[in-house]
Amino acid sequence: MKALSVRSVSKSFFRKTALKNIDFEVDKGELFGIIGPDGAGKTTLFRILTTLILADSGEARIGDLDVVKDYKEIRKIVGYMPGRFSLYHDLSVRENLEFFASVFNVRVEDNYELIKPIYDQIKPFNKRKAEALSGGMKQKLALSCALIHRPEILFLDEPTTGVDPVSRKEFWDMLKSLNSLGITIIVSTPYMDEARLCDRIALINRGEFLDIDKPNALVKKFPKKLYAAEGDNMSELLNRIRADENTESCFSFGDACHITLKDETKPHNYKEIEPGIEDYFIRLLR
Repeated sequence: MKALSVRSVSKSFFRKTALKNIDFEVDKGELFGIIGPDGAGKTTLFRILTTLILADSGEARIGDLDVVKDYKEIRKIVGYMPGRFSLYHDLSVRENLEFFASVFNVRVEDNYELIKPIYDQIKPFNKRKAEALSGGMKQKLALSCALIHRPEILFLDEPTTGVDPVSRKEFWDMLKSLNSLGITIIVSTPYMDEARLCDRIALINRGEFLDIDKPNALVKKFPKKLYAAEGDNMSELLNRIRADENTESCFSFGDACHITLKDETKPHNYKEIEPGIEDYFIRLLR
């Protein structure tokens, strides 16, 4: 049995399509990533899967439970960390944790060993109000609250957005540790570099999945050689390369341009490089 199965799920708001025929499955114990820009439909999908809103059509199941018919049972076995910090700002760190434990009719002590590596980092601030925490500390508190009832499957909606690079790395280290305990994790992110940290990923844009595979397998699907060129004036460099009749595509990546050619046998001065997931994603968009 799969941890999660989604079949032809679609959702619209005021005649605007948010999700279109979403199909995928997640294995038990898998760390599955949904990668795409803001507005791609990631949050809408998570809200459907965590029983907060209804899809217009299609079917989704958590294990053998239907997200519509069995929503009460599903809420007992899933953990959800929304993209926006949604804990109680006027409660302290400890009060937030105790409140969420009580919602699931458990004590903090019952599952403390699960959250201990995370919660111990914010324990010195037990009496501090949640609104006074830094971004990284809020993130750790929200994750602790989402885990306090020991869920079978954990949904994390853009958990590292707006967090500094060090906290991002710490957070993914925590996810790997949780995943090693057998918890199925589904995480969404706009950051392409985080995609390689997942077992499998789905690339999403404008409510549609463009491809699903292991990160390395997706990169290998890039159909052409990829080249790079650098220059002091990026705008001038882009214009010059795009004006070349042999240029198939040219996009800026940091201080370099990534280029594909119509005819790779023609002479050029570009350096050949390995494509990344972002290169493949941009190609799919084209």
